[in-house]
Amino acid sequence: MKKIVVLGAGLVGGVMADDLSKDYKVTSVDISKKNLDKLNSDNMKKICLDISNTKLLHELISDFDLVVGAVPGFMGYKMMRDVIEAKKNIVDISFYPEDPFGLDELAKKNNVVAVMDCGVAPGMGNVIFGHHNENMKISDYECLVGGLPVKREWPYEYQAVFSPIDVIEEYIRPARYVQNKKIIIREALSDTELVEFDEIGTLESWNSDGLRSLIKTMPHVPNMIEKTLRYPGCVEYLKVLRESGFFSYEETDVNGVKIRPIDLTSKLLFPKWEMKEGDKDFTIMRIIIKGVEQNKEVTYQYNLLDRYQDNTISMARTTGFTCTAVANLILEGKYSRIGISPPEFLGKHYKYISDYLSKRNVIYKMKKTI
Repeated sequence: MKKIVVLGAGLVGGVMADDLSKDYKVTSVDISKKNLDKLNSDNMKKICLDISNTKLLHELISDFDLVVGAVPGFMGYKMMRDVIEAKKNIVDISFYPEDPFGLDELAKKNNVVAVMDCGVAPGMGNVIFGHHNENMKISDYECLVGGLPVKREWPYEYQAVFSPIDVIEEYIRPARYVQNKKIIIREALSDTELVEFDEIGTLESWNSDGLRSLIKTMPHVPNMIEKTLRYPGCVEYLKVLRESGFFSYEETDVNGVKIRPIDLTSKLLFPKWEMKEGDKDFTIMRIIIKGVEQNKEVTYQYNLLDRYQDNTISMARTTGFTCTAVANLILEGKYSRIGISPPEFLGKHYKYISDYLSKRNVIYKMKKTI
């Protein structure tokens, strides 16, 4: 039986470890014993370890067939580099700010398959994009996506599945989108719009830097944008915090003590954003792809509305199961491209990944209009 090590045992990492443990020997690794204690230990081994230590990480992963990365974004790039240096294949969900293609040459040199950004968005949205890019000339791609709590609690009406600093990164990282083949850079949280969704009602969308690899891999597509969804009104609170300096990484002196505002803010906000026992969430995504297929103008619309089920948070399901589907593809020898692979490179495997998700009741509904 093949062996997998999952680095990170948070809400998403734990779900991935559990899913993979049904068919493989899985070891879950985290620096937090608290996170590890929450895992179902019957089918997996658990190790408490600081994987930021390169030597310890190399020793740890030496005996595994595949590494699955689920660490906070600020650790993601270094972790991925360390794994590639150890010549181990990896599938990763970390949302790090660095350019992952900076590791492409190293991955090719070490004969490593490395799939990045393998979540829901970026992730499954890219797979859908890549699937249609094989069969049509795409002119427009729009992705609206968000993970939200069922219960709305003032003031933020939001709960975080990921590391709080990763979430805050979305609020400060400049957003890039493509318009008429030109890259447009806007500040995060800009261009807010109210959007209606069946079963949910009105949500608010705003620019975020979710296109990532698509800007590089799909330069022939003239119009591409991704926007994040939240409950209406949330953006205004976030803008006030950002403009007041609460998201700054620059140290400031407070009574002789140097602190980074971002560290204090995340410490204060995380208890308010943390999902507690009994809390339920949903993931919502709408993808619209327009273009020409077989000499006809066509529009594809994909809708996802996934809810908390089987005692599992929806965002962990939609993110984690996309990643574990790709992990299976690699372990089964069905995907073996050497180098850094963004999820759009797996477009040919859309059906495999979609079927894998459907078996876990994560269902993307597609509508085609000619």
